[in-house]
Amino acid sequence: MLHKNLKPFPNGFFWGASTSAYQVEGASLEDGKGPSCQDVKMVPEGTSDLTVCADHYHHYQEDIALMAEMGFHSYRFSISWSRILPEGTGRINPQGIEFYSNLIDECRKYGIEPIVTMFHFDMPAALDERGSWSNRESVEWFLEFARILFENFGDRVKYWLTINEQNMLTLVGPAIGSLFIPEGCTNQMKEIYQQNHHQLVAQAKAMELCHKMLPEAKIGPAPNISLVYAATCKPEDVLAAQNFNAIRNWLYLDMAVYGVYNHLVWSYLEAHDACPVFSEGDEDVLKNAHPDFIGFNYYSTATAEADNGGEETETTVDQQSAGGEAGVYKGYHNPNLMKTEFGWEIDPIGFRATMRELYSRYRLPLLVTENGLGAYDKLEDGKIHDPYRIQYLREHIAQIQQAITDGVDMLGYNPWSAIDLISTHEGMKKRYGLIYVDRDEFDLKTLKRYRKDSFYWYKKVIATNGEDLAD
Repeated sequence: MLHKNLKPFPNGFFWGASTSAYQVEGASLEDGKGPSCQDVKMVPEGTSDLTVCADHYHHYQEDIALMAEMGFHSYRFSISWSRILPEGTGRINPQGIEFYSNLIDECRKYGIEPIVTMFHFDMPAALDERGSWSNRESVEWFLEFARILFENFGDRVKYWLTINEQNMLTLVGPAIGSLFIPEGCTNQMKEIYQQNHHQLVAQAKAMELCHKMLPEAKIGPAPNISLVYAATCKPEDVLAAQNFNAIRNWLYLDMAVYGVYNHLVWSYLEAHDACPVFSEGDEDVLKNAHPDFIGFNYYSTATAEADNGGEETETTVDQQSAGGEAGVYKGYHNPNLMKTEFGWEIDPIGFRATMRELYSRYRLPLLVTENGLGAYDKLEDGKIHDPYRIQYLREHIAQIQQAITDGVDMLGYNPWSAIDLISTHEGMKKRYGLIYVDRDEFDLKTLKRYRKDSFYWYKKVIATNGEDLAD
């Protein structure tokens, strides 16, 4: 059903964009910041390190002014745990508190709502040395970090996100440089899902603490959601799609919203001797989280077909690779979809389908926390022509309006990314930003900011509250 009489975007809809601390800030060891797991990981050949990134740490005033020029209503960014707590716990770094306080104030100065992600792939290296999420104490580490954030910024931050793409931390940890496997581990799958359980408990406790300390604030999860299609109408393929949907999507949102493990996933874990161990009180903690909304990152859908376990399946290499699990599902390349230059399928109609499914399952307001196109942008005569990005964003925004007309409660749209930054595993060459940063993979050049064509286009979209999506 394609609506012709569309409902308008609601008043107060959060038009903005997103970044993450470790990918945009730089200053990775400046002003008292401790190293994170991202700072000490092996940098893939052909990608730059994280010591400078887009140098947002030193350019944040200029960058926020550019966002204000676009008309942003919101800016979704993350806070570096090790900039606040250099050792992960204990001593607080006052310069870290000052930086984020200034950043939040700069947003507020322009009427931009700061939407803060508490954890975005950057566990402090000192806590990695203590076992990272493998250590049950990680629940309390995260809760201590959350308390410090709420105490210092809760008077000005009203929207919080807990853990960015927890499902990707679990499913493709090596691709994002954040998988920790203890030495001598004999059941890696069980270990990974035990770490995932610790994150789920930590998230639930942080949500409960937020509601207690900041009763006017709102908090929610931020998984990467790719609705999974069946490759064909064969019943076996439908079951495979259900399996992958549960493993990739519903495990994390069923737990965030209802506080229980998805039954298909629990059965899957039982079959692999990978069920996590509950500590005393976990069951009650998980049921007391009560998120106020669902934040979610969307880049594309996925497609799955049946796998009989007879042949080796493709290994998942990044956030949008379907991969497979012997006897459970097998990823399938959808022939009906175009792909980006980096091989990710483009599915704006699937975006609408995803929003409809999320709202139907959970009946909570939805906030798009990432959505975007990575491409090889080029600076020519001081300009960046990116019609491909405009087309991508236009088609996805149009589907948000279709979803709103379907009755879906949408809070806002914060695409990836506000400014060019270091991509998770493709470095600076894979650009997502509405604002161009003059640097190459290894040559820092001038770091000057340039407005892309998409900058001017998005400014017009925001000014008309989504009414004008034309080129």
